[in-house]
Amino acid sequence: MPRGVVPPLYVLRLGRVPYAQAMAVQNQLVRSHRHHKDRMDPPWKEGSQAPDVLVLCEHDPVYTVGLQQALYPSDEEARLRKLGADFQRTDRGGLITFFGPGLLMAYPVINLARRRCSLRLHVDQLRAAATTACRALGVEKAEPRGPPETGVWMGNNKLCAIGVHCARHITTHGLALSCDPDLSWFRHIVPCGLEGRGVTSLTRELGHRVSTCEAVTALLPAISEAYGCRLLQAGQPSLWLGPDV
Repeated sequence: MPRGVVPPLYVLRLGRVPYAQAMAVQNQLVRSHRHHKDRMDPPWKEGSQAPDVLVLCEHDPVYTVGLQQALYPSDEEARLRKLGADFQRTDRGGLITFFGPGLLMAYPVINLARRRCSLRLHVDQLRAAATTACRALGVEKAEPRGPPETGVWMGNNKLCAIGVHCARHITTHGLALSCDPDLSWFRHIVPCGLEGRGVTSLTRELGHRVSTCEAVTALLPAISEAYGCRLLQAGQPSLWLGPDV
């Protein structure tokens, strides 16, 4: 790719899937990057390099914890599972949070080195895109914040959570934009380990239902702007990933 040309992001829409399945998709995309080969059909190939992909989805109810997993022993996992949610231990940054229906998940699997982008800039771009999307949807006072409150906020309530992982310049995980979830799931935890803070949603802030589909229409152009690249539709997941994922 010519110097100075930012690679496009291919948008891969999974719909509603279990968290483990979304992670399997991301991990397969990472393997494609690392081995400089992929299982994709010719329309999306870029020589020997695997494309950067933005995975969009929703999850079945799941509590996930980040790298500080010792804070959440087996008895805590059992307590949360009894509520009817899955529980997953991950390699992302951050502490415990909830994902489920009504939360729009956006997972960029990108090669930072190819984009000449630092991990800090990647997080800044995600946060900027989420903030722009929230404001475009009508939450004009949405406020971006850095560590330890990384995300987008309305006062003391988080509207968008961000947690990422990067290994050998390839990113996974991303953001969770709270559109119209059942917020009661968050009452059973201290979201992101932030005492005295809560979680809100676009629906709550605007007084009318905002679906994840509506949020996608605002988030995609915001991501294109923040990353300075084109977004291209990936088509059917099976074309990218094969039948095993």
